[in-house]
Amino acid sequence: MVTTAKQNRRSVNGILVLDKEHGISSNRALQQVKHLYAARKAGHTGSLDPIATGMLVICFGHATKFSQFLLEADKSYRVTAKLGVTTTTADTEGEVISEKPVVTLNEEILEKILQQFRGSISQIPPMYSALKHQGQPLYKLARQGIEVERKPRTVNIYALSLERYSQDELQLHVRCSKGTYIRTLVEDIGEQLGCGAHVTELRRLDVGGFTEQAMLTREQLELLCEQQDLAGIDQQLLPISSISAHMPKVEVAANSAFFLKQGQSIAIENMPNSGLVGIYGEDQRFLGVGEMTAEGRVIPRRILAENG
Repeated sequence: MVTTAKQNRRSVNGILVLDKEHGISSNRALQQVKHLYAARKAGHTGSLDPIATGMLVICFGHATKFSQFLLEADKSYRVTAKLGVTTTTADTEGEVISEKPVVTLNEEILEKILQQFRGSISQIPPMYSALKHQGQPLYKLARQGIEVERKPRTVNIYALSLERYSQDELQLHVRCSKGTYIRTLVEDIGEQLGCGAHVTELRRLDVGGFTEQAMLTREQLELLCEQQDLAGIDQQLLPISSISAHMPKVEVAANSAFFLKQGQSIAIENMPNSGLVGIYGEDQRFLGVGEMTAEGRVIPRRILAENG
């Protein structure tokens, strides 16, 4: 009997913080890592454009049940913008559609512009995005030369700082809420400067509670796999509980844990009255993620099964 590659896949549980390389899609990066781990089940927690590098958090096995909380998490980026040139995609993959002279810049001018984009702002999603219109991804329509109306959405820019600049280039650090399009942010900044702009480099630095120090490249994983077989890369997996590392911690007794597992909320004292929390048992075992209410109760959002 011939054993197929699919039959050779194994049950892997945990989280890998991948440093995605330039030039490949997030799904391609996921499939490469999934193949390397010979894993049955894996998923990523928020796409990066092919030109982007940096943090792509990959969940294996039971961890995939918690991927939504990283999709909803705040993220940080370092972005380099070319001034004076706009493109169809707002990055280097598109065709140039306009070129304009750049005014003489200084820190005062740039700070005045950047201040307009801090806090709660409105963005119109780009046509070159994975958002769907009548079941079709917008980027597919854009490639056909079709443009449809997109509704503005509100996003939050928690921090926006200038790291360096030259006459025709800016490097910015951005910390923002889910759903923020960095390409659109750069395009809008370029518009306010009166010259246009597009993204030339983009790197995601952190997602939720995961930081740059946790990232590993595909090449590093392949080397570990060569040196120590699967044991080498298995050791790089973080526990599922790390998904809640940036959340307040709630410790519950066994009887309270029982009600949470039944989908019922429980009262918790001395906790925030909103936001997500990590739920742990008296034995410090991770049970899942909940959400606090104004009434001081925690609602189970996702609880691990007994064998999870």
